[in-house]
Amino acid sequence: MPDTPRRSRLSLYLDLIRFNRPAGWLVLVWPTLVALWAAAGGFPGWHLLVVFVLGTVLMRSAGCCINDIADRDFDRHVKRTQARPITSGQVSVKEAALLGALLALVSLALVLTTRWEAVAWSVPAVLFTILYPFTKRFFAMPQAFLGIAFNFGIVIAFAAVQGQVPATAWVLWLANLFLVLAYDTEYAMVDRDDDLKIGMKTSAITLGRFDVAGIMVFFALCLALTAWALWPLVPGWPLALGLGAAAAQVAWHYTLIRERTRAGCFTAFSKSHWIGVALFAGVALGYALR
Repeated sequence: MPDTPRRSRLSLYLDLIRFNRPAGWLVLVWPTLVALWAAAGGFPGWHLLVVFVLGTVLMRSAGCCINDIADRDFDRHVKRTQARPITSGQVSVKEAALLGALLALVSLALVLTTRWEAVAWSVPAVLFTILYPFTKRFFAMPQAFLGIAFNFGIVIAFAAVQGQVPATAWVLWLANLFLVLAYDTEYAMVDRDDDLKIGMKTSAITLGRFDVAGIMVFFALCLALTAWALWPLVPGWPLALGLGAAAAQVAWHYTLIRERTRAGCFTAFSKSHWIGVALFAGVALGYALR
């Protein structure tokens, strides 16, 4: 066998945090920006925009480090993850832990420039991010736990702007929980055969033959709750247009996943952030045109 080409530490670290696969942080940033605009009643200012975009990217990157440390013994049995830096032995657990801690600390430093209420909500956000990878051992729907971890950006956004977390924030939180359940179940469908062999628990396995129907229900609940939360807040027709564009994408997702092919399910997941783009565009345009 030919020798594996040597890679720089920077290249390996960028691979570890999925730098070349932005879909993972894009699905996080758009719902967070929707919450930020809703909390501020429009453009929140450049300071908060930079804090939440950069903080989202950093925390997602830290989460990748934590996830790969927790799953290193499982990943070698899954086709898609066998070459990950920790699993392949190119990056040590200690290195990955230090990198993840550094990224989380920088993210925390950003939040420290906002209100103390936002800082307080950042603590459970980090805890849930650390705990999520381990729920795949025992929890039938770990994607729901992932949704809780992912959704703290919404709560922190309201806390940073208003110093409180009103009912609207929690409705958006629940809406995004269903969105995470939808797109991460699509992702889990890619690895279902491998996960069954190694005893990993996922929503795709739990839902079984109702996986596609479940995903469509999750998407529908997300859009319905988003409309309920935002309709009284966002002026004009742009929100309706954004919701319509998001619904059209959900219909497209159905065509991708209905045959349950790896390629179709992965494409659906990797393009799911465009649903968030549509919703954010409707919100931002609505406030801009009022």
